[in-house]
Amino acid sequence: MVEAGLGLYAIAIPAGLLVLLSVAEYLWPRSARVLGRIPRWRTHALFFLTNVTVGRVLALLVVVGSAAAWAHDHGFGLFNYVGWPWWLEAGLAFILLDFALWLQHVAMHRFGFLWVMHKVHHSDRDLDASTALRFHPLELLFSTLYKSASVVFLGVPVLAALAFELWLNCNALFNHSNVRLPRSVDRLLRIFLVSPDMHLVHHSTAVGEQQRNYGFALTWWDRLFATYDYESTMGRDGQTIGLAEIADERPAQFLWSMKQPLT
Repeated sequence: MVEAGLGLYAIAIPAGLLVLLSVAEYLWPRSARVLGRIPRWRTHALFFLTNVTVGRVLALLVVVGSAAAWAHDHGFGLFNYVGWPWWLEAGLAFILLDFALWLQHVAMHRFGFLWVMHKVHHSDRDLDASTALRFHPLELLFSTLYKSASVVFLGVPVLAALAFELWLNCNALFNHSNVRLPRSVDRLLRIFLVSPDMHLVHHSTAVGEQQRNYGFALTWWDRLFATYDYESTMGRDGQTIGLAEIADERPAQFLWSMKQPLT
């Protein structure tokens, strides 16, 4: 019953946050748009609907929640061996899963067969909360299998795994948002969390800057592994977004974006 309730929150909370961030982007935009809002949002909505369908099919095989339940039922994974207090296991699960996803993100940029999927996300020439929905179904498939494997090998408790998914989705919406935060707030957030300005650097058209600021939620890994940059060399307000070789309207087209990994 608790898991079902959390499942409802996993839909309602990100949906509400997307609406709030979209309003904030309208009132306090950080950057002017290059492409029109409507074509991009339509494309990202189609990505979302496609990925929901793919997610339904994946649910017949494996999802993060069922992977955690399997690990629990079979006593498999780190936390099922140590028997630590639930709050300690949940806290460590959040930290270790965040690190696992940081490693996945690095791999997405370092290995060509993964980059062809991930570049669909990076081809967006604007950055706003809707960009958090712009992931190719092939990347969704890979990411789901990777996260599920991470959950199994760590033996993450079911509720912690589901809560992490909610946390991850909310952070993705926030750090992709086109909201201008005061510098003081941005600096304070970066002590722990990836802010919109920090993630902006990662979406630079400069290839070297795409290899920086990989973090999804916690900023620690980029600082620890020296992949952190405070700001683009282009400056906060002069940075261009997307892929340098794609400077036209194509990223706002759904069918072109879906075929992009094959080109």
